[in-house]
Amino acid sequence: MTTIIDRARIESTEKIIRPYVRETPVVRVDGADFGLASFPLVLKLELLQHSGSFKARGAFANLLTRQVPPAGVAAASGGNHGAAVAYAAQRLDARARIFVPAVSSPAKIRRIREYGAELVVAGERYAEAFEASQAWVATSGALPVHAFDQVETLLGQGTLAMELAAQAPDLDTVLVAVGGGGLIGGIASWYAGAVRVIGVEPEAAPTLTEALKAGRPVDAPAGGIAADSLAPRRVGELMFPIARAHVDRVVLVSDEAIRQAQEALWAALRVVAEPGGAAPVAALLTGGYTPATGERVGVVVSGGNTTAVDFGSAARPG
Repeated sequence: MTTIIDRARIESTEKIIRPYVRETPVVRVDGADFGLASFPLVLKLELLQHSGSFKARGAFANLLTRQVPPAGVAAASGGNHGAAVAYAAQRLDARARIFVPAVSSPAKIRRIREYGAELVVAGERYAEAFEASQAWVATSGALPVHAFDQVETLLGQGTLAMELAAQAPDLDTVLVAVGGGGLIGGIASWYAGAVRVIGVEPEAAPTLTEALKAGRPVDAPAGGIAADSLAPRRVGELMFPIARAHVDRVVLVSDEAIRQAQEALWAALRVVAEPGGAAPVAALLTGGYTPATGERVGVVVSGGNTTAVDFGSAARPG
């Protein structure tokens, strides 16, 4: 595959991975359900994907279109990518070694182990786990499966947009969480300006925001409540030109706003989203992104790998 990420290649990838991934549902609600002004709102419930997040798409795209050596595959991950690669390896009878930082949530670590992968905790943040995985690849000959800066990963994540476009062809805008940028890169490549794509990042991990300011991927802070899914050190080199061309803007949200979005999803829909999955909803709740009158908005709820949370007042009917 070349570095071109376009609809034709995404469609081709979708045919390859279709037997292995779920078509996740959408739910059509109203902004008023979340205490906002009334507007059409479509939630893409990708947390119902195999391994609990959209990452399964990119994982299968890698393992099904690249040659997997006897040493198996290796991946560094805040959690979701590791779980997805471990799941795909289990389904395809391949070995997997997954490197995670100490910040990874217990729920994600448990999933990786349940899928039979060898798990290595390396460092405090994703960047350190990535370095450890690279060292293992160099000595073992394992196939590296990058969480976001890999052509096959971007193509796999782009299949989510292909699916969403068929389920909700009338959308004007789609809000997408940003970590390393694999998901938004794939989605923006599919829509290619036909739909407004808005990135949403935690204030504590503004990777794409800083890259756009600098004109290139640069190191950014990597902390906050969503650090296990939305806090690599920098966005990917492959997605950055896609973002410059096809991402309308990036909205920053606080940790508190992300927590409130988790509560709101539970109160209104009984959906339990992890912090990274709830971040786009936080942009709506805070007014970071305010839809125009009649605007039809889609939100990708990208993951649900989280431990049980007591949402307190969110238990009220919604």
